Amino acid sequence: MSSIDEIRDARIKKLKLLRDKGINPYPADSKRELSLKEAGVNFDELENKKETKWISGRIMSIRGQGAIVFVTLNDGTALFQGLLKKDVVSEEKFVLWGDVVDIGDFVEIHGTFFKTNRGEKTLEAKDWRMLSKSLRPLPEKWHGLQDIEERYRKRYLDILMNPELQDLFLKKAKFWDVVRNFMKEKGFIEVETPTLETTTGGAEAAPFKTHHNDYDLDVYLRISIGELWQKRLMAAGLPKTFEIGRAYRNEGTSPEHAQEFTNMEFYWAYADYNLGMELVREMYIKIAEEVFGTTKFTAHGHTFDLGSEWERVDYVEKTKEITGVDLLAASEEEMKNKLAELGVKHEGDNRERLTDSLWKYCRKQISGPAFLINHPKLVAPLSKSNPDNSLTVERFQPILAGSEVGNGYSELNDPLDQEERFEAQKKLIDAGDTEAMMPDQEFVEMLEYGMPPTCGFGFGERLFAILTDKPLRETQLFPLMKPRE
Repeated sequence: MSSIDEIRDARIKKLKLLRDKGINPYPADSKRELSLKEAGVNFDELENKKETKWISGRIMSIRGQGAIVFVTLNDGTALFQGLLKKDVVSEEKFVLWGDVVDIGDFVEIHGTFFKTNRGEKTLEAKDWRMLSKSLRPLPEKWHGLQDIEERYRKRYLDILMNPELQDLFLKKAKFWDVVRNFMKEKGFIEVETPTLETTTGGAEAAPFKTHHNDYDLDVYLRISIGELWQKRLMAAGLPKTFEIGRAYRNEGTSPEHAQEFTNMEFYWAYADYNLGMELVREMYIKIAEEVFGTTKFTAHGHTFDLGSEWERVDYVEKTKEITGVDLLAASEEEMKNKLAELGVKHEGDNRERLTDSLWKYCRKQISGPAFLINHPKLVAPLSKSNPDNSLTVERFQPILAGSEVGNGYSELNDPLDQEERFEAQKKLIDAGDTEAMMPDQEFVEMLEYGMPPTCGFGFGERLFAILTDKPLRETQLFPLMKPRE
């Protein structure tokens, strides 16, 4: 078997042969008149009219011998077969084809449509033209790219050779289309908010830091989709807003975590978390039906039906039921001991991190669909307190297959309460907690002018990954990779 370097050297010689004959192997134009999908859909009419047409695409296979060659073209819309005969395209053009053309090249062929004896739709070429000469061979059809790092690094080949992966990303595009259309149909206005911030708000995560040269100012890539900005729009009198955009979190990679990802957040004035849960359930069912054609899924060893009743799971009660720990009353030492007993590794020894770690252990046992409610105030610094228990808040999180796939609140709009909670977060930062929320005094100032009762909610790519039962990175077109050394 020839090495990649040997194959490349041979193809460079073919490239030179084309140029020696005065043929540009990389022309800027194409004569294409039909996509391959259009050729297939309109085939009967094209065959009957006997008109000649140009079609184009990448060569995925070449087969035949002697004076006949069959090729399969792929232009991203469909596959289509072409046929070249020496006595039809001319001996000179036929010989040139054999001398310079390889699988992986982009070509266009001109001819008439007919069906083979096997009934396969085909274009019989009268002429052909090189559009882009490939210098490296495509992966073998039946094996493709096997190494996962190579697959992610050469995603263009991975997608090209794997129709199921192509379908995955078409579904993902539709996923966000359905979300956007759903929000607009419900009267929400799409907005754009800053991705560079002087303080990161709206979530608890370690940010990426960079420097703004013109202002000589350190800034951060946002960790939420404009939560504190969209709340300002509630104060501005816009009753319903949403944004779909990229968020960045400088933390670990896992099957459910990536440093860069797409999220959607909405904010809804004069609504609370109960109305938010109703809207979110409706939206998730809509996504399931329109993108996947079902509401029933299997993921991470769990099965769930989005069309069934959604249980409401109490954060504190469920944790106590599973671990025996009352998160509101237990000491930090008791929480540490329980985590050690359960074999749960955790980062940070402050009460917030210990609480979160105990809950995550419990969460993995819930198939859903469910809404997690009544979170301890400590883990929700932007959410309204529960009127019946001031130690918990009006927060909700959809749970599917043991994972949180969204986060919403009855948003805190009491400026004095918000300032106190920011102070508590600042103490965590000062103690070394890199994921605690940065205080934003200008946001508190906005609240002092007044913000109406508001429900906010956000979710992201993790939901799509759960519904496809795949790791998050597998559902990203170009996951971040370390450069080759």
